[in-house]
Amino acid sequence: MTTEVRSLREFKMPDVGEGLTEAEILSWYVKPGDTVTDGQVVCEVETAKAAVELPIPFNGVVEQLFFPEGATVDVGTVIISVAVAGEAGAVAPAAAAPVAPVAAPAEAEPARREVLVGYGPRTGGTQRRARRTTTTTVVAATPAVPAPAPAAVPAPVAAPVVPEQPTGDRPLAKPPVRKLAKDLGVDLRAVTPTGRDGVVTREDVHAHAAAAAAVTAPVAGPVVAAPAAPAESVSVATATTGDVRVPIKGVRKATAQAMVASAFTAPHVTEFVQVDVTRTMKFVRRLKESGELGRDVRVSPLLLVAKALLTAIKRHPEINAQWDEAAQEIVIRGQVNLGIAAATPRGLIVPNIKDAGAKTLSGLAVSLGELIDTARLGKTSPNDMQGGTVTITNVGVFGVDTGTPILNPGEAAILAFGAVRELPWVHKGKVVPRQVTTLALSFDHRLVDGELGSKVLADIAALLERPKRLITWG
Repeated sequence: MTTEVRSLREFKMPDVGEGLTEAEILSWYVKPGDTVTDGQVVCEVETAKAAVELPIPFNGVVEQLFFPEGATVDVGTVIISVAVAGEAGAVAPAAAAPVAPVAAPAEAEPARREVLVGYGPRTGGTQRRARRTTTTTVVAATPAVPAPAPAAVPAPVAAPVVPEQPTGDRPLAKPPVRKLAKDLGVDLRAVTPTGRDGVVTREDVHAHAAAAAAVTAPVAGPVVAAPAAPAESVSVATATTGDVRVPIKGVRKATAQAMVASAFTAPHVTEFVQVDVTRTMKFVRRLKESGELGRDVRVSPLLLVAKALLTAIKRHPEINAQWDEAAQEIVIRGQVNLGIAAATPRGLIVPNIKDAGAKTLSGLAVSLGELIDTARLGKTSPNDMQGGTVTITNVGVFGVDTGTPILNPGEAAILAFGAVRELPWVHKGKVVPRQVTTLALSFDHRLVDGELGSKVLADIAALLERPKRLITWG
């Protein structure tokens, strides 16, 4: 006679990025009672660097979800338990020695912790950042609530995803659309999808929210949908003024910390130049119409700005550098990892194209298109945002002429590409309408002096005025 041995296995929040100690659970894809298989994605979490889907590393049936959507969880904390079927074995006779109890799941784990995403296992134990035990002025009238000890396992939450979840399929939507629906308080199950294959789009969410607002009596201040979460992470709308308090976390928190550190660590200098880019705009149109770079390759002025910057760096490699405070050295980087600042529903991120300086114009176009598409879908991985050496921010897409960009931490330069406008310009001795843009180059004055910064900016301008030089100079 045989019987099946079943045991509980616990899945902990993994290290989803180097140096990160916590992550917010954005969405659960399973609920208690669901069957899961090895490699199946069970939830999506957001760190300070990216939104990441977490796969489960074993087969079984979901027993408990320990945190609701919206909760921030320390790395190493159990987030889900699964009943796992063991190997079949013979039932011991009554007179036999008692069977040793099944070892606790934590003890059964090997010493080397599995890492599903991120950069691999760390040596030694995981160090967690101590939780704050007092609230800030965000909720000034609320008494401080002590945070639970890191080692304690929180009380189970019965099906926190959507308690009223029907037995049908989960609505199909991309992560940025789910985030939008969450922010607007829209239940995706109530939205009529218009996207291909029944996918809910941003327009569907906005249309549903507008329709709901039209039939709802007006209230004082916006309605804020808040999931069950710690007090410090709940948005608060006041009934008298309509003010909304938004938690500072995730990408926005990381961006704020990085920008403050950069602004008050690296002495910034910004230089500006106006450029006649009429020939560049004609070159872009020619590449689009001819399909020289490939049939499905998107060509934009940003592509040629990126190529001009990379060409200028080849001529002046000292600007592709990093300040090493600990070693008291300037590190001139061997390759250019070109960052492109991208505005996403989660905030500003700067993914980068690895070894962009070694790519042809066609290869750069393909990489740039993939980078932008991935960022818009909210699928940028932590690795794609590590190791950048120089950055471009395209403020022109918002109709802005220029700005004074702040350096991405660890980089020596950032180029702002402004809007292209038709302006009166002196060309061949006559004032005629020409396509003009303004470039702004910010650099770290510890590494880059005025001469080097000016030469780099002048080279970029010269290349965009006569884009054929991209071939001869490159």
